[in-house]
Amino acid sequence: MSKSNRIIYWIATLWLALGMTATGIVQLLKMKEEAVMMAHLGYPIYFLTILGIWKILGVIAVLIPKFPLLKEWAYAGFFFAMSGAIFSHFASGDSGTEYFGPALLLVLTVTSWYFRPSERKCI
Repeated sequence: MSKSNRIIYWIATLWLALGMTATGIVQLLKMKEEAVMMAHLGYPIYFLTILGIWKILGVIAVLIPKFPLLKEWAYAGFFFAMSGAIFSHFASGDSGTEYFGPALLLVLTVTSWYFRPSERKCI
């Protein structure tokens, strides 16, 4: 792996981990703004707990060494959660500002996955 690819990987991965950890904590705390948004999107409030736990566990899986299959599942989970968030905002008729966070985390997920080192890959 080239030095530039390694730098891209770690920048994307650390930003992804920071974003998923921050949003996971906000969801676990069920902050008022987050609860209002989930109700607006049509999801039950308990879904915040599920998403928050999955995000925190996903960050741990992506950052710890070894366990490449677990990392693949974590990346897939991040991809599904963020693409689902984008579609949910779209289906609810939200404005463009609501798309920024999930879209950024989706791009970081794909970038981190694409540039991951060979020892973090299943194949």
